[in-house]
Amino acid sequence: MSNLQDLAERIERLVLRHDELKRTNVLLEEQLSTVTQERENLKSRLAAARSRIEALLERLPSGGERVGGS
Repeated sequence: MSNLQDLAERIERLVLRHDELKRTNVLLEEQLSTVTQERENLKSRLAAARSRIEALLERLPSGGERVGGS
């Protein structure tokens, strides 16, 4: 009978561990979603910044032109 009791205890520990892992997995999925959204936001901001820099670079005089007219 003690084998049956040991088995029941092991099963109970496995069920508890399974529940803990499920909760941990949910938290990790939420964190992943948040980080993914942050990454997409940063990628968008980077693209916008690159576009602004390229527009500014196009406005600069080319290498052969002098600035200031001297």
